Amino acid sequence: MKKRLAWAAAIIATLAITFTIVAEMHGDHHGQEGKIQLLIVAVANAEQTVEGKRLFSTHAPFMKATHHQEGDKALLRYNVSMAPELSDPLDPESEPTGNTIFILAEVYESGAGVADHFEQAAASWGDFDAFMAWAGATNAMIVPAAPIAHSLW
Repeated sequence: MKKRLAWAAAIIATLAITFTIVAEMHGDHHGQEGKIQLLIVAVANAEQTVEGKRLFSTHAPFMKATHHQEGDKALLRYNVSMAPELSDPLDPESEPTGNTIFILAEVYESGAGVADHFEQAAASWGDFDAFMAWAGATNAMIVPAAPIAHSLW
């Protein structure tokens, strides 16, 4: 599985670098426009929620200890949020389904940061395989490298 993930990381890195080059060609950035965002959204049942909380409790310290804060590979923003899934997502008063929505949003200076992230995670985060299994079990939506098109401030 690690070989397959390493191959996927290489493909993602190539795409991220390509997106970065295209974004840089557009110039005149505002906020984080042109930066690269990694986004994961997972809807977890009660058992998966326990595992998700455990995984993110190890992910945050891993990120803090290993990721660049300056330069081409800089991690500019790291957010993990959780909220109850609602039966009607447009009605905040609707009944919860019992599931939890996890949202991971990371913003990097360039595609090089995303590539570095996947390389480091596969090589040194002890919960990488468990996280990938959890993401698969929750049918998580994973957007590995999306150039930010619009950003304020």
